[in-house]
Formats: sequence, structure tokens, C-alpha cells
Amino acid sequence: MVSESHHRRGIVIRDCIIGFADGLTVPFALTAGLFLLGSTRLVVLAGLAELFAGSVSMGLGAWLAAITDAKYYDIEHEKKRREVQETPAEEEEEMYGIFSKFGIEREECRIMAERLKRDEEMWVLFMMRFELRLEKPFLKGAWVEGLVMGISYFVGSFALDEFHRSSTITKRETGGLLPMIPYFILKQVNHALFVSIGITFMVLLAFGYAKAMVIGAKGWDAGKSAIQTLIVGALAATVSYGIVRGFNTVQEL
Repeated sequence: MVSESHHRRGIVIRDCIIGFADGLTVPFALTAGLFLLGSTRLVVLAGLAELFAGSVSMGLGAWLAAITDAKYYDIEHEKKRREVQETPAEEEEEMYGIFSKFGIEREECRIMAERLKRDEEMWVLFMMRFELRLEKPFLKGAWVEGLVMGISYFVGSFALDEFHRSSTITKRETGGLLPMIPYFILKQVNHALFVSIGITFMVLLAFGYAKAMVIGAKGWDAGKSAIQTLIVGALAATVSYGIVRGFNTVQEL
């Protein structure tokens, strides 16, 4: 179904965006704060530990969330089925109420209501979608959601190229571990920090603009998205830096 396809695609987009944003800003904020300790090796080890732990945690979290959503839907579906069977008159009135929200008069929607009442499952699905506003989760894709979230977090950089009608996404992964690359290459931790800041901020701007384009925003709206994404990353790094600097100051007293 088209709506199911769009729903699944929206979930994948959400997981990619959350995984990417966290996978880029969290390690960057951590390494920016740890740079005060003056050890490139320490920054790299701590950053890698956070990346692996974070990607596993985010992936498992997304998988568990998908499983929980599916279970919740099944419970609500069974409740609604019992209501349709035990109190059909009340459910019919609720159905007419739903139609009225769309400006359809009672007499005009009577034929549609009678058609739905003849098919119990269709009636239940109608009430699930329009009364409870619940879409049936794609349970078979729970592991995909977890994998997408975990990989997006770990990689920290991707481009959404194209959406197909089958709801699959073509994804090009680039520049893994972006915030930490300078620490692998440069020996001076302060030099690595400045390069990491430049790379990360440029990627944040590009990512903010790209995700806006993916959802259909253009022009100034896409530009605002890029700026907002950059501000969030900058705030995360600033807070992390301030906390570590504060601990260092306390220890020196």
C-alpha cells in the first residue's frame, strides 16, 4: 500500500537523521572537551569507545522501540475489535463523528459507513487509523531500523540519493568517523581540534541543508535548517568543553 510505503520510508528517514546527528555531534563534543587533557591518544580512545558504545546502544534502542510499537499496535487493535463487536452502536457514532470532521454530512457518509460495517476488519482498521491515529508498524523491518540507526550513528556521514516507489533508500556512506579523523593524522591535539571543528561544522551545515531538501524544503527554509543544525552542534561542543574545563579547574585548585 502507498500509505504503508510512505510510513516505512518516513521511519527510515527519521532513524537516519537521528543516528547521523547524534553520531556526528556527540563524538565531536566529547573530543572537543577531552582535548584539554592534552593527549591525542586519550582523545582517540575515548572517542572510539563512545562511538562503538553509542552505535550499539542506538541500534538496539531503535530495534526495541520498533518491537514495542508493534506490540502496542496489536494490543490496541484487539481492544478496538472487542469494542466493535460488543458496542457497535457507539463505534458507529464515532465513525460518523470522524466523517463529520472532514465536512461530510451524516446522510452523505451513510453508504460508506454501511460498507465498512459489513467488513469487521476494515472497520477496525478504519477506526485505528482515523480515531486512534495509529499506523500498523512494519515489524519485519525492526532489525532494519536498528541497523540503520546504529550504522548512521557510527559512520557519521551519509547522503540520501533517491527514494524509489518501493520505499527503499539508496544511501552513499562517506568519510566515516569524521569528527575524529584529524586526531588520527595530527600529533598536536590542539591542531587536530581546530581541523575537527572546521570539518564538523561544514558537514553539519551540509547535513542540515540536505535533510531539509529531502523532506521538500527549498531556498531559505533549507538554509535555516542548515543553520539550526550547526547551532545545535556548536552548543553541544561548547557545553562539553565547558564541563571538562570546569573539572580541570577544580582539580587544579
